[in-house]
Formats: sequence, structure tokens, C-alpha cells
Amino acid sequence: MARRCPVSGKGVLTGNNVSHSNNKTRRRFLPNLQPISLISDALGARVRLRLTTRGIRTVEANGGIDAYLLARSDAKLSDEARRLKRQIKKAAERKTAAAG
Repeated sequence: MARRCPVSGKGVLTGNNVSHSNNKTRRRFLPNLQPISLISDALGARVRLRLTTRGIRTVEANGGIDAYLLARSDAKLSDEARRLKRQIKKAAERKTAAAG
């Protein structure tokens, strides 16, 4: 599993550890990924994702995972998020077809 947030796109950065004697060794800065279950209203189920804390706040501020994904263009989403967006669209179409 990649160390990249499907919502914010944040990934691993690299830099240097610098000691007191100014020796430099390479290091990695990992994103703060958290496993989270978000409830999808369209799917009627939980969706498990690994999001950064910034991504979690972004999704919640936009009204949940369904509203966030439907509002974003596919070019700005990861493959995992695009797949979830397609599932949400299909489920929403089925609900409207059944109701109408």
C-alpha cells in the first residue's frame, strides 16, 4: 500500500538529518496517515481509507465522503478515490431510479 493520501495527495518527502557536527544523512518524512472508516450515504456502508489528518478535515468540512468525491474532478483524485467515486455514482443512480 502506497504511503500517499488519496484525498490530499500528500506523500513521502526526503531531506537530511543534520547532526551537531553538521554531518548530513538522508531521511524520509512520512505523511501522517490514519486508518479511518467513513460512512457513505449512497452506498449505505462504511468505507475504509488511509487518509492524512488534513484529508480527514477536508472531507468532513465538505460534508462527508460522498459530497467531497462528487464535487472533485477525476483528474485531482487518486485511482482509489476514482474507483470509490464511480461506486457512489452508481449507487446514487440506482436510488433515484428506484424512487422515480
